[in-house]
Amino acid sequence: MERVRRVLLMGEGNFSFAASLCGAEGTHVVATCYESEEEVSGCGGAAENIQRLREKGAEVMFSVDCTKLKDYFLPGKREFDCIHFNFPHCGRKAGVVKNRELLAHFFHSSAEVLSEEGEVHVALCNGQGGTPADQPRREWHNSWQIVAVAAGAGFILSNVHPFKAETIHGYKCTGYRSQDKSFCVEGALNHIFTRSMPLPYFKPMICEIELENRKVSFQVPQVLVDKINRGFLEPNSNHPVWTLKEKLTAQLRQAFPLQNIESCLSLLHQGQLDGVCHSNIFRIILNPEETPSTEEMSNGLANAVSFHHVDFCRDADKNGWVNVQQECHISKQYYLRPSLLPYAQAVIQRGAFLPEALYVISGLVFRKCFITPYSMPVFHEMVFVSAINRGTEKSHIQMLVNNIKTSIHSLHQTVSSFKLSMNLQEAMSFETTELNDFAAFESQLSKIQYLICVETDTSDSHDKGSCVGVIRTAHYDLVSSELVVVFASLNLDLLAMLICGICDWRMLWTSDNRFLHQFPRGELRLFKSFSLYPPSYVHDVSFWLPDGEQFDEVAFHTIARQVSCEMVTSIQLIDSFQQSETGRRSFCYRMTFQSCDKALSRQVVAEMQLLFRKEINRHLRVTVR
Repeated sequence: MERVRRVLLMGEGNFSFAASLCGAEGTHVVATCYESEEEVSGCGGAAENIQRLREKGAEVMFSVDCTKLKDYFLPGKREFDCIHFNFPHCGRKAGVVKNRELLAHFFHSSAEVLSEEGEVHVALCNGQGGTPADQPRREWHNSWQIVAVAAGAGFILSNVHPFKAETIHGYKCTGYRSQDKSFCVEGALNHIFTRSMPLPYFKPMICEIELENRKVSFQVPQVLVDKINRGFLEPNSNHPVWTLKEKLTAQLRQAFPLQNIESCLSLLHQGQLDGVCHSNIFRIILNPEETPSTEEMSNGLANAVSFHHVDFCRDADKNGWVNVQQECHISKQYYLRPSLLPYAQAVIQRGAFLPEALYVISGLVFRKCFITPYSMPVFHEMVFVSAINRGTEKSHIQMLVNNIKTSIHSLHQTVSSFKLSMNLQEAMSFETTELNDFAAFESQLSKIQYLICVETDTSDSHDKGSCVGVIRTAHYDLVSSELVVVFASLNLDLLAMLICGICDWRMLWTSDNRFLHQFPRGELRLFKSFSLYPPSYVHDVSFWLPDGEQFDEVAFHTIARQVSCEMVTSIQLIDSFQQSETGRRSFCYRMTFQSCDKALSRQVVAEMQLLFRKEINRHLRVTVR
């Protein structure tokens, strides 16, 4: 038997809206109002509507306070699938502040009686909501700020559409200034809210390895805890990054003898990367320690993951531990791999390669970077490497890029009608400041000959997110001196964003099922956000720099990522000052907090900002003003 859908209606005036819904098959209506039955019966048509509701099996309740809903329903009767509140108002000439407070209490109350996947519908007059959907749009301070108010109770705005009163049979709005009078609903909007995933609070994650016959561990950087073991490239994945990788591989296999290198790659690198800025890598120090006991693990004192669970191991012994190079010393420093290029170089240097064959390596890489919508501290890289005859580099590169183009255009045609173009550009034609973080870091690793750029007709041609790949050539002391090696690196995450119309890299890593449900296995589609017009909050922070020390701005951004759980979307230097007497320098930064997939409230952001001030003082030794 199909489950009956339970609908709760709040603040009914003459019950005409409830009467229009009542009788729908598979739906049980509970209609309520704030007034008593005696008070309501005097409203035009109310008595008839109430009688009609009762005859059709609906429940009608009076004197119901929308801010205390759980008091009116037994625990077994609280799972409503939909809650409607049309044109809420405190009554008479109440201002926007009081009406915001009413909505805030209503949303908190609704959260206690709504099913897990239920919806809350709130209809407001034109301009009241304060979202871009309102036309014209009021000043933010003069609106009800409905999305920010709902966020305080854990709700996100998932849809908004016109409230067409004329299409609702028998509906008559009433209650203008607490009177039996109608009001203007032209341009009114229905706002549909759903529950948000809770904000993440991650326990420290410990990775364990065996080194020189001793078990050692290191703590995964906090900003990577929720990303290091997601398995987006696993065979059973339906993530758009996996689909993109598989489609590219299939297309290139038709044009080249392709060798997919599937072996696990080491998570850590050791030594110095020439030319790479120290601030851009995640340094790791391995420290010998006892393995956490079973009791410690069960008490939550450590969230331990051994390397084979992270799928970055090689040469695991019979006990599952990862054997690291035996000549290493415990005290040495390592860093999380920032690139797959060294593995591609190793394929060539080992000499076990077939000329003209195309070798493919893919996996996660980790880079500290500034906070922007297209800058990622972790992403999936795909590297192609081949050894070809000297003098054929240009034709080989063009053939490789053409096949990548063919695959991308084929995918894009199934996704959207907006135009997408991919082109090859000489790296020398770009200044470093014109490159996005991906390309700028690649230029630190080694010289780049070409950039692979993607543009859409909805993006700026100078958009720093448009560079999705780089191509470089190199000469090695190989079997034949007539061979040249071509390396091509693609940022799969950036490419997936541009193809699917995803404007924020964080959405690729959301744990909300509403993201992956939009991508059936093996298909790419145009992404539709399930969190509309998320509220943003701005905070400034000013501080004195420590005397004689260089300020690490990338570290500053990384701390912001960590304490905000990636809720900071922008950091801008808005002022700098230097005392003429002492030479002390002061910076002032403006930070914008906004979530792309979760409810983020003003109170939570204020707490994040306070924690951020403490952390920059502790780690960067600045003096907060």
